[in-house]
Amino acid sequence: MKVIPLKFYDNGFMKESFAFGGTRPVDDIGDVRYSASLQNFLIDDGSDVILSDTGMPNETGDFEKDENAPLWMGETVASFKEALEKTGYRVGDVTKIVVTHKHPDHTGELRMFPNAKIFISEKEADAMELTGENVVRVRFTDGPFKNFPESQRITDTLVMVRAEGHTNGNSISILQDGGIFYMFHGDVTYCDAALYAGELSVVFEDKEKAIETLRRVRQFIKENPTIYCSTHCPEGYQNIEEKKITRL
Repeated sequence: MKVIPLKFYDNGFMKESFAFGGTRPVDDIGDVRYSASLQNFLIDDGSDVILSDTGMPNETGDFEKDENAPLWMGETVASFKEALEKTGYRVGDVTKIVVTHKHPDHTGELRMFPNAKIFISEKEADAMELTGENVVRVRFTDGPFKNFPESQRITDTLVMVRAEGHTNGNSISILQDGGIFYMFHGDVTYCDAALYAGELSVVFEDKEKAIETLRRVRQFIKENPTIYCSTHCPEGYQNIEEKKITRL
């Protein structure tokens, strides 16, 4: 089993008011800035080559640095295509894509993969008006997975779970490798510090569901040895490279 980060931006920052501002009272928010980056992930299980999300559109380019911005994703490392090719894989190698949610930093290059099966929650597929025989609208019909009430199995070792809140159709994918779980959560938290603190960022479509999803994520991590694979902070790739189990 291989899990490989695809790195697009690095050495950025986010303000505490962004990272924790969804649930923490204003008077409780400090001036701390947390490191930011942008990455998605590739899984090679020996049978399938699977992407968890597909980054920004290739033509996006640099983000202008503004010290007063709530979030700056950082310096350009690679386009999605370049990041994929750096891993030694090509577009034609990818057989499946699991999408956490509809935002363009997670779906920007779905168009590159007309021959890969795209697994995406029905709500997000409808919101994006996705069409094509390769689009699989996930309805989470496989019953509970651990403490998540609704799931859909994608492979023998990879499952999607309904995890709404950040968006109305948000999902998480969880990979099991022996006794260890990799959690590809999209944007349940924007930095790992928010996970440890049990706080939401300012980005959500349904706050109550986002709080419930974060609670379930924290419970899962407490009960199962989990590598937490974040999209918007460098811990997302560091945790994988170090095979670091998250301890809450």
